Amino acid sequence: MSVDRLVVEAWIARDPDEQTRAELQQLLEAGNDAELEDRFAGRLEFGTAGLRGMLGAGPMRMNRLVVRQTASGLASHLLSTVPDASSRGVVVGCDARRLSAEFALDTALVLAARGIAVHLFEGIVPTPVVAFAVRHHGAAAGAMVTASHNPPEYNGFKVYGESGAQIIPPQDQAIATAIDEASKTDIPLASVEHAQSQGLLRCLGKETVEIYLEGVARLSLHQRTTTREQLVLAYTPLHGVGAQTALEILERAGFSQVHVVESQRQPNGSFPTVRFPNPEEKGAMDAVLALAARVGADLACANDPDADRLAAAVRTPCGHYRMLSGDELGVLLGWDRLAHGPVGTVVGSTIVSSSLLHRIAASFGAPSYETLTGFKWLASQAMMRDAGGAVPVFAYEEALGYGLMHFVRDKDGLSALVSLCELAAALKDTSQTLLGQLEALYREHGLVLTGQRTIALSPGSPSLGQLLRDALPTTVGGLRVVEIIDLIDGSLSLPPSDVLVFHLQGGFRAIVRPSGTEPKVKCYYEIEDTVAQDETLEQAEARARQTLANLADAHLSELRALV
Repeated sequence: MSVDRLVVEAWIARDPDEQTRAELQQLLEAGNDAELEDRFAGRLEFGTAGLRGMLGAGPMRMNRLVVRQTASGLASHLLSTVPDASSRGVVVGCDARRLSAEFALDTALVLAARGIAVHLFEGIVPTPVVAFAVRHHGAAAGAMVTASHNPPEYNGFKVYGESGAQIIPPQDQAIATAIDEASKTDIPLASVEHAQSQGLLRCLGKETVEIYLEGVARLSLHQRTTTREQLVLAYTPLHGVGAQTALEILERAGFSQVHVVESQRQPNGSFPTVRFPNPEEKGAMDAVLALAARVGADLACANDPDADRLAAAVRTPCGHYRMLSGDELGVLLGWDRLAHGPVGTVVGSTIVSSSLLHRIAASFGAPSYETLTGFKWLASQAMMRDAGGAVPVFAYEEALGYGLMHFVRDKDGLSALVSLCELAAALKDTSQTLLGQLEALYREHGLVLTGQRTIALSPGSPSLGQLLRDALPTTVGGLRVVEIIDLIDGSLSLPPSDVLVFHLQGGFRAIVRPSGTEPKVKCYYEIEDTVAQDETLEQAEARARQTLANLADAHLSELRALV
């Protein structure tokens, strides 16, 4: 075998989990060299999103030893870079996935063994509450054990800096280096009793959640009326941790007709009724849409399993349900903040999101900004624009993430949920609807539609980004290229990224974004059309979607010909 047996046996000796020790021992005894090579091909890469991977034994999987090494590396980094890190401590929380509670406790006891106080949430908690708690408690960092919307065999370890935002380079690399060093030594672990007796293990519970709930209530833009009691909502947490907090938020806001998908209400890391608990995936919303139809709901909403994202469908005049895209939700929530929020509100989105929100902001004379994909960049730019933390900033990304950066510096599916419901009720007060407001925005600012396609490549395929750079196209999908923006060396005040942006005739746009970790390329498209006075929004959208599909089909054919 190419993997040194002594290396595997050394890992087994240090692994604190009986199950994963046995897993590796069985692989050794079976002579399963291919699987061992996969498990020991390196270690899970720690990046700006922290760790995420399949559960299992070995350094290339998520397990208790990997988590302890990660926590130890994080401790070393904090002690060397953050003043008073020991006393300020680290907020630690977890979702309901398999081994999440064990990973969270391991993290807490490793930090405590290094003399760092830990604010450990009692039980499961939504991710946005952890991000909120970092700033509220003045902590040096935060750690959330979650794999968000990944399949059940995954788990992860998400890190927040002292700002309450996800870490960005070069902080991620510094932590990764510290983790590598920690993996070479034995990891000290405090006992629960010792950590508590030394004041290093501080439990967080209802009091912190209560402060978060009070903060969400203060974000409201609309006067509370009896219409909220009449609005019928269907909701699912997709077996995640959002239900209790979401229902409390909605009740306090005056929404009393909330129907929950009972088969998905309780947290369950196995996700028994949905294979891929991502509300963007086909079939994930089926249960809540069926419930909405049975109860005649105005809105059908879903949080993903850690409640940092929101999906929604609205009832049409004919009684069917229409899913709102991430861009449509972002535009509606952003418009609401601009139209009804404090003067000086700033809005932001990512480069692959719709440009419509920026047009709307310009019509209000409000500033807007654009970043690379990921809420870490949206939060980072928001903080640069508001060092004092007082300027309201709404930001979103097309992948169902929305957040108010002055409140939680990450995406927050819970505050987004109540904001959307409050907007729907306020519109209903004036005999309007969310779809009607969306149509009004399209008629005023242009019908801007977006779409995404993915190309799977063969392992070892040449870099598609480099192939394009070697011979930059003059047309994309048959449309003339007006401008090319290459972000590989940094552009538009954005960090370097392997991304090519093609601005095309007619105001169209195509973005090519090769994956840095998988043999695939993501392509994002945006087209602009109008809604004529004598046509419905549905007619205009159907025409525009066909245009979008034609552009994407033609472009993908061109890209496949390159590889």
